[in-house]
Amino acid sequence: MANVELRQLRYFVAVAEELNFGRAAERLLIAGPSLSQQIKALERDLGVRLFDRDRRSVSLTPAGSALLPHTRALLERADDLQHRARRLSGSDPVRLGYVNWLPADLTARTSAVAQLHIDAWIAPSHTQAARVADGSLDLAVCWVRSEDLERHGLEARLIGADRLYAVAVGDDTGEVAAEDTVVLLDDDTTSWSSWNTYAEQLAHDTGAHAARIFDGGITGPAFFDHVRRSDRPVINSPKGQTTPLPPDLVQRPVVTPEIYWTWSLVRRAGEVRTAVLAVADTLCDGVGDLGIHGPAAWLPEGDPHKL
Repeated sequence: MANVELRQLRYFVAVAEELNFGRAAERLLIAGPSLSQQIKALERDLGVRLFDRDRRSVSLTPAGSALLPHTRALLERADDLQHRARRLSGSDPVRLGYVNWLPADLTARTSAVAQLHIDAWIAPSHTQAARVADGSLDLAVCWVRSEDLERHGLEARLIGADRLYAVAVGDDTGEVAAEDTVVLLDDDTTSWSSWNTYAEQLAHDTGAHAARIFDGGITGPAFFDHVRRSDRPVINSPKGQTTPLPPDLVQRPVVTPEIYWTWSLVRRAGEVRTAVLAVADTLCDGVGDLGIHGPAAWLPEGDPHKL
């Protein structure tokens, strides 16, 4: 066994899956005779015959069939070891997830400290936080509460903030008190769990009217339809923060209080990778309070950035 190489075990698995030396050689990008020689060397080192082969067919021997699942498991462990070593050395990319907002200069700011991989799965805040906790992501830009951080063993730093506004019918673009607005809550708690939590707290604290909807109209065209049917301005969600308004609708600043939604950069509390910590520092150092600590500002209870 001392002479057995992982490369040879990979060859064994490839031939076992193809049951054809020619196809396995093409898959492995090596010459057919070389593959055959390596399999023979592996059989010699293991002391068992792995394949029965003739000019027309290849089949696993009973010994080959018995060893195949153990070989796959060994290769998986070897791959995991290599992956962990790359992560510890800092050569693995830092995996970043998000909901719908990222800093505009993200790549420029991080390129000097780490290789950054932006995850293609755009998911709700609570999902992205859970993915950081389970190791699927290294960092996520999302909305979290202090209890979420404690439950998942995470830490959060302020990376951004949106001052939310109201959308209304007509041409009045003046300020509107929060108590004179409507905030929507959607029955789809899988998609809108974080927003619903925020909106319920907003209604409780400011007197805004909470209206339940069933059509995903927190954002997009359905949101604009809700605005048109409402007799009050409707609070815009962070997902619609930069969406152009139709010509029959206007944006109105919300006051007493000014309402803010925070974006946190979330990481695991026990994170030791230098690259992950460096990306967090690069993105969050010097951010400031972004207005969220002003005398007229409102944040929900449990926001980790609330003073």
